[in-house]
Amino acid sequence: MRLLLTAAVLLAFTTPALADTLVDNVKGQRIADDGSVQPVAAFTFDDAGVITAVYAPGQKPSKKGVKFHVDGQGRVLLPGLIDAHVHVMSTGFAAMTLDLSETTSLADALNRISTFAAAHPDRAWIIGRGWNQERWNLGRFPTAAELDMVVPGRPVWLQRVDGHAGWANTAALKAANIIATTQAPSGGSIERKADGAPAGVLVDAAMELMDKVVPAPTPRDYDAALQLAQRDFFRRGLTAVADMGTDFKDWQAFRRAGDANQLYVRIMSYASGVDNMVLIGGPGPSPWLYADRLRLNGVKLYMDGALGSRGAWLKAPYADKPDTHGLPQLTQTQLGNLMSRAAMDNFQVAVHAIGDEGNAVLLGAIADLTETYKGDRRWRLEHAQVIDPKDWPIVTRIAASGGVVASMQPVHQTSDRLMAEARLGPDRLAGAYAWKSLKTAGARLAFGSDSPVELPDPWAGLATAISREDETGAPPGGWQPQERVDRATALSAYTRDAAWAGFAEARFGRLTPGQRADFILVDTDPTTATPAQIRKTKVFQTWVGGGKVWDADHPEGGASASGEPDSKKKR
Repeated sequence: MRLLLTAAVLLAFTTPALADTLVDNVKGQRIADDGSVQPVAAFTFDDAGVITAVYAPGQKPSKKGVKFHVDGQGRVLLPGLIDAHVHVMSTGFAAMTLDLSETTSLADALNRISTFAAAHPDRAWIIGRGWNQERWNLGRFPTAAELDMVVPGRPVWLQRVDGHAGWANTAALKAANIIATTQAPSGGSIERKADGAPAGVLVDAAMELMDKVVPAPTPRDYDAALQLAQRDFFRRGLTAVADMGTDFKDWQAFRRAGDANQLYVRIMSYASGVDNMVLIGGPGPSPWLYADRLRLNGVKLYMDGALGSRGAWLKAPYADKPDTHGLPQLTQTQLGNLMSRAAMDNFQVAVHAIGDEGNAVLLGAIADLTETYKGDRRWRLEHAQVIDPKDWPIVTRIAASGGVVASMQPVHQTSDRLMAEARLGPDRLAGAYAWKSLKTAGARLAFGSDSPVELPDPWAGLATAISREDETGAPPGGWQPQERVDRATALSAYTRDAAWAGFAEARFGRLTPGQRADFILVDTDPTTATPAQIRKTKVFQTWVGGGKVWDADHPEGGASASGEPDSKKKR
């Protein structure tokens, strides 16, 4: 029988079961039931990697039955962090292909492309991602002709940093048979020259024209990408992620890794569209697999594009391009039909929506569906970057009926700040990246990175969430500082609330008895450190389910490198 002590002694838990591992000598923090930060001095977990008791400072841990010991060496201990919005396979593939995310100019990008092509003469196509014409201060999209100067003979296809536009050279356009008379599909656009010929950039749905001819990765490529992604997550302190846009090949890679005991990161999966949802899940969400490491939760849909490529759907025209409102991907009726198809079989629905019109249409669709689909639905707004304050009351109504998640990426605010000002103008900034306002309206915040759009770095996200400043401290005092959140809210959005957003709150995310022993040892306490200090946090160790999967002193080891977690070694 479990004994629940009073709040005055900070909720120490015990069970009669014999625990076999004690973790102590730590300065621990976790999120309590009421959302406050609660100190942890020690805890125990059993052979299944499930927490059996948690001790507050001043409480003496029972050592009865303890077989192993983890000495935290006085380090800060936190629950394993959760990234509520990533693209797992894209993160891995980004590590295997050309990365342009750090380029600062068109010339810099072209130089890197040329160098990469010369270093890989065996590759039939040059594939990559990460370019951002806004960061280059280019004032326009790059062109095929510019790519032709450095790689004239082989096809080149490079996705924009947000994944909502692609840059092709002439060879790639020819391979895809994209010519002056080619019509862009609904929800997409083809940048054109004055004579109507394709200029080299395809936006949103038009990217599908190129995707049809780009060589597909092999199953071995998928397996390698997954291991690279896991390693990147673990070294940053992430123990769980929500994969936003899982297709069947991705799912098969997850299952192969799980079958081979090489899947250690916890993946809350959202299928890419209804077809993949049905193909993977069939009659409903999958059960939790591999000791709570994999589950198909629901479906990911797209309402609009992104601000950077002017695909986000706005109520008023773009301030810097008055001839467009963006590129809606669905009407409210189409979106409602797809969401209803998912909800009728109890799949959780997550919808990408960035512009204020896109979010308004999404909120309207959810409000309609809550009349039919009752109960705990936890409708997910993915990104929710610009919401008209007039629509916040709809968030409140949805939160009261079926629950609503604002799945947002703090670092998008610092990356997008200047671009957002240009795209939106001053009158629409009140609803931009409005974390605190959405929480006040009743949404549950779940923070992430959108990796590989941004690095899967939760420390940069935590620092941004509490400061609204970038890595240089700009702008002083924060951009739209009224939308900062407090430290407990930020940490909860990367732990407890991110788990809740994926219906996993009973399994992991809180360092509490009955949950999986997912935890990290770091050098910085985000509840007291400055934003600059938080950004520089060093992760010493990452543990998943009682197994050590990352050790900064032995970075070549761990699950993602050896295929076997360090679960019973050097306790």
